[in-house]
Amino acid sequence: MDLGLKGKVALVTGASRGIGLATAMSLAKEGCDVALCARGEEVLKASAEKVRALGVRVAAIPADVLKSDEASRLVEETVSQLGGIDILVNNAGKNQGKGLKEAAEEDWEWTFHYNVFQGVRLTRLVAPHMQKRGGGSVVFISSVSGWIPQLAGTWQYGASKAAQIFMAEPMALELVHDHIRVNVVSPGSILFEGGGWDGRRIHDSEKFKAYEQNGFPMGRLGTPEEVADVVVFLASDRSRWINGANIRVDGLEQPVPYARPW
Repeated sequence: MDLGLKGKVALVTGASRGIGLATAMSLAKEGCDVALCARGEEVLKASAEKVRALGVRVAAIPADVLKSDEASRLVEETVSQLGGIDILVNNAGKNQGKGLKEAAEEDWEWTFHYNVFQGVRLTRLVAPHMQKRGGGSVVFISSVSGWIPQLAGTWQYGASKAAQIFMAEPMALELVHDHIRVNVVSPGSILFEGGGWDGRRIHDSEKFKAYEQNGFPMGRLGTPEEVADVVVFLASDRSRWINGANIRVDGLEQPVPYARPW
């Protein structure tokens, strides 16, 4: 299926590995020019070369999107190097702190700033550039943790991911007359080299196998490419009647609330 993305410009945060890199590569395969953003400059350059090899224009822009001045610079450099912005994938996200007793207020603030506020900031910054090009698409990467509570130190992470899911519809309603759509993709547990689940698979293989067998009806964790395919579809006009939605990409993952083995 031709998604009609050739010549569009996409900005992807957290793009040096995992879902972010897979999304950047999938967009490039559809003919998108792509700006990749991450904090680690060397890894970002290497990832950008993989995307560039697909024959599109690529901008590798190291930036800390938690800082408002660097977020502004990221958008400005994307527009300067690639000519505009049609697609924003808010993929950068992390957790800091553990449970109620251990986590400081700063852990909660940092986690919400990373997963919620910086994405709102970037969306606000790119919206005028999308308007100039007749509209655009914004996709937030949330998580299964946004609706299934877990015990393993993810209170603030899950709450911040739930906030992403909640805000998609009102944000979409506000931007709809600017022809800018806003959607959320919520992945389940995703396995990729160097990621958290890969570390658990290597260092505690028996526990990992048990969790994989008990929690996944399809018998495995997901891949970054399987998430990226959904993101790219939502970024395209082929999904023009999908707006303000949360799309689960979790293989019907069935984690038992409060009972994850990690």
